[in-house]
Amino acid sequence: MIDEIHRILAEYWPHIVLTLSLVASVSTAIHAAMTKQDVRAAIGWVAVVIFSPLLGATFYLFAGINRVRLQRVSEQRKLAEQERDRLQRMQISQMPPGFDEHIKPLRRLGDRINDHVLLQGSDIKLIVGGDQTYAAMIEAIESAEHTVALQSYIFDHDGIGMRVAQALIDAKARGVSVRVLIDAIGAKYSHPPITRMLTEAGVSVGLFLPTAIGLRLVYANMRSHRKLLVVDGSRALTGGMNIREAFMREFAGDSVAVDTHFSVTGPICDHLMDSFAHDWEFTTGERLESDTWFANFDAGQTTQGVPMRVVLSGPDRAVGRNQSMLLGALSVARHHVRIQSPYFLPEPVLLGALVTAARLGVRVDVVIPANNNLKLVSAAMEAQLEQLLQGGVNVWRAQGAFDHSKLMTVDDQWCYVGSSNVDPRSQRLNFELDLEVYDRVLAEQIAQTIDHKIEHGKRATLAELANRPFWLRLRNRFVWLASPLL
Repeated sequence: MIDEIHRILAEYWPHIVLTLSLVASVSTAIHAAMTKQDVRAAIGWVAVVIFSPLLGATFYLFAGINRVRLQRVSEQRKLAEQERDRLQRMQISQMPPGFDEHIKPLRRLGDRINDHVLLQGSDIKLIVGGDQTYAAMIEAIESAEHTVALQSYIFDHDGIGMRVAQALIDAKARGVSVRVLIDAIGAKYSHPPITRMLTEAGVSVGLFLPTAIGLRLVYANMRSHRKLLVVDGSRALTGGMNIREAFMREFAGDSVAVDTHFSVTGPICDHLMDSFAHDWEFTTGERLESDTWFANFDAGQTTQGVPMRVVLSGPDRAVGRNQSMLLGALSVARHHVRIQSPYFLPEPVLLGALVTAARLGVRVDVVIPANNNLKLVSAAMEAQLEQLLQGGVNVWRAQGAFDHSKLMTVDDQWCYVGSSNVDPRSQRLNFELDLEVYDRVLAEQIAQTIDHKIEHGKRATLAELANRPFWLRLRNRFVWLASPLL
């Protein structure tokens, strides 16, 4: 029997390979055509699997299928009905005075595309740089009386990482409940990983979507990019900053990288803790009970502060939420839009909205790093600048050390800050956490931060791009073709 099988394989192997290739390419092409919402992605995947059937189908199996199921992730992000009712009562019934009428429809957009309502009674403070941010993190952890929840994409085992880890270990030693959630890929940016130091001290650590050779490898392209610290359910820090010494002058010297983080208090912390709790439950299976981990703010005591909303996005039913928020903001802008992003690769619909706003007479300023830490992303960004400049968008290259900040303001009233970059990965592949904030004070601070970069930056021009060597422009365009995966 075995000899007969060997004979058949030896004689008919070309036919078998051809049949398998046809089955793989046809079935994969059908799946891509039926499931991809973006026509460019559908065409691209169909072309890949047709021209390289077995390799293309294998690549699609690991990188092209969104396996983060609605039931598995999104449906776990549901508060108990009592908790949801309490948070709903804290939502803003009407916008406070001081905002122009054309800004107010953004609240309605946010209500319709987000799970979380716009809350009253919270406060927010901008923190610039790792020196201030990590000091605030450690101080918050050291002041914790009951609970600490920390989430990060990257948590390095380096000088500052060990200080933060020791603060978490000390909190655990004095009886504080501590949970640390790190992205499984981000945890591997340093060796040995910081998780070893934490787990050996008894701190509960979770790795978001761990990957390995085998079935779990299919999740390798979907990462948690969220950065969050919630202490006693009533105080939080969130934004764009990972935990690594490159952002501290003590370790990096004059080449220290820059980033922006935010300290928040008030009922918005309940929504932030809700985000962490469900990511933690998805990762570990442990449910963090409300009475222990949530501050349970009273609606009658939260009338002061600024309107604020948590915006969660990711490759589940929340896909594209952050892009929808940006599109809505650009559609209502009347005077000035400022955007700062380290990785600025807007998809065609967002690029069109930026150009349309500029052509309508809105001043649109975009700040990107002159010195990017990701060279491929920088090349792809360069390839796309011509479309922005031709449409009247102002693009500025921030000089000096790399700036990782993700900031946006519209008409000095509305702010959008957090972990999301303006690129396909943040909009479709990563789990992101952002804040929508209606506050003229914060908007002015962000505007000053971006304007300072503009004042000391270098303006990109069409003439400059045209003078680039042909080989460099060609290289950039080829890298740009891969931008959805960068």
